Amino acid sequence: MLRKILRKFSNMPTCLIILFFLILNSGAFAGNSRKFRTEFLQDFPTPGTGPYFDTTVSSNVTGLVGKTVHLVCKVKNLGNRTVSWVRHRDIHLLTVGRYTYTSDQRFEAMHSPHTEEWTLRIRYAQRKDSGIYECQISTTPPVGHFVYLTVVEPVTEIIGGADLFINKGSTINLTCVVRFAPEAPPSMTWSHNRETINFDSPRGGISLVTEKGVLTTSRLLVQKAIPSDSGLYQCLPSNANPASIRVHILNEHPAAMHHGIASTLSLGYNRLLLLSITLLCYIYRRSIRWRHGHYIMLNSCI
Repeated sequence: MLRKILRKFSNMPTCLIILFFLILNSGAFAGNSRKFRTEFLQDFPTPGTGPYFDTTVSSNVTGLVGKTVHLVCKVKNLGNRTVSWVRHRDIHLLTVGRYTYTSDQRFEAMHSPHTEEWTLRIRYAQRKDSGIYECQISTTPPVGHFVYLTVVEPVTEIIGGADLFINKGSTINLTCVVRFAPEAPPSMTWSHNRETINFDSPRGGISLVTEKGVLTTSRLLVQKAIPSDSGLYQCLPSNANPASIRVHILNEHPAAMHHGIASTLSLGYNRLLLLSITLLCYIYRRSIRWRHGHYIMLNSCI
């Protein structure tokens, strides 16, 4: 039977054979065409109608060690696509949609239904979390948007070292600087011997000047220092580690100290001069007569 069918086809023109097979497979072609449109062309939407990133959202994020960081990715016209977060350091898939795919529980996918924001939350951020993160849309091929994360640890420093020596009656002038904070500290407080300094205290003469910016500085001034002002002073930024300095109040005035030193040096110089003259006189055999505890040089030794 098959041979008879093939014999008949051998006598038909080629164009008729092709047309015959097209008619027989028209159903299959229609199904494949629909599948092609659904699975392939759908991933290449008409320009201007497919998903795209809102680039007005900042792609540079600075986080603070130990705090929570939010990486925000805003996608418009997402349709039925999904959004994922990938860490570039180790090409690790962190989230897909609202699901988290990492054993590190500090990472979490966040998304509210019917919104355009897909957020990667990192709790208790660490320095090692710094790097590039990519927000991906599941088109073919996937399209991505990079977010650069820098995790910093603020540095708080009181200028002048660990100890400050000043004289009684002088002004205690302490300057605290906060560096590498993602934002200026909302508040800057000072303490003396672990107790918060009260600027309205009966002591009086205490003032504070704070300037906020990329570098935040706070200057504490204590007028007319007295011995009870000695002790440990701490600068306490609200979003950074504290810094401390120990202040020592000296009772002796520098002028008196310098006068005492000068007198000692003068006495030593006179003794050295007398010894030198005596030695020269001995060498050159000059005679010296002593009278009533004083010396008289009969012949000049110089």
